Amino acid sequence: MTTSGAALASAAVAPSAFGQWRPSERYPDPAIRLLDPSFAKYRLVLASVERLATGMRWCEGPAWFGGGRYLVWSDIPNNRMMRWQEETGRVSVFREPSNNSNGNTRDRQGRLVTCEHDARRVTRTEHDGTVTVLMDKFDGKPLNSPNDVVVKSDDTIWFTDPPFGILGNYEGHTATPELPTNVYRLDPKTGRATVAAGDIDRPNGLAFSPDESKMYIVEANVTPRVIRVYDVVDNGTKLANGRTFISAEPGGTPDGFRVDVDGNLWCGWGMGNEEQDGVKVFDPTGKPIGFIALPERCANVCFGGVKRNRLFMAASHSLYSLYVNTQGAPGG
Repeated sequence: MTTSGAALASAAVAPSAFGQWRPSERYPDPAIRLLDPSFAKYRLVLASVERLATGMRWCEGPAWFGGGRYLVWSDIPNNRMMRWQEETGRVSVFREPSNNSNGNTRDRQGRLVTCEHDARRVTRTEHDGTVTVLMDKFDGKPLNSPNDVVVKSDDTIWFTDPPFGILGNYEGHTATPELPTNVYRLDPKTGRATVAAGDIDRPNGLAFSPDESKMYIVEANVTPRVIRVYDVVDNGTKLANGRTFISAEPGGTPDGFRVDVDGNLWCGWGMGNEEQDGVKVFDPTGKPIGFIALPERCANVCFGGVKRNRLFMAASHSLYSLYVNTQGAPGG
């Protein structure tokens, strides 16, 4: 284990003054709150929030690897990707440098797909560890800074391209945007990319509904921040009829999110109001039904674990998890 890996592994089990984290010693965990009675079926009374690792600068993009029983996530400002091993709790560096990676997911062949801020591209890590550049330009111009990514059942890759990684030198490098802040659909078999949505001001997190008939996308540069929903049309190749699905209250800022098999949205939440920091859960109608309070803002989540019923939460400086009574939908 590297020195940094040893320090992180130690931090994973030691209480931290950062965020004043204290695990719950009783059930049900008071951090898991019912905003509507319908959330009761998803809360496991004998499960509590766990802090798995801490000491990062800004956590993002968790992705689960079932075959190896480990989680990979991005530590953007530290220019590295981290790995947490479920069987041992060991924390180590997965990739360094990472080109200030942000969002991650896996394709239907189990390969890692990554959004890279600094290199301004989307890559795929092959099974032998080599990295393939899937897309770094559109219409001959460099992408802004790919942010979050999902893979559809037809193997197409959908990702958002806001400018966050080129607005300064903390999460990438300063550069002038040359393209609108689009959402793209990329067919990796042909290499052809199209604009799936071009009407969103700085799109951020995105996810399909379980049946892939809808796509949800965070619009980040509006006040209040919103999650928009689109119909997936033309044999699953285009988005249409965009409208507001969720409008965040003051201090409640949606970022990355994933959808469970029942169509509920589990959203990284909070910024500027510590009472809103954590994960907020919405049912398929947009009704808020549950909240998982964390001592830090949560940027993104994914489902994993042996039965895909463990929610992993990438918060500001730490990685958390919670067993829930549902499973993640494929593609996230």
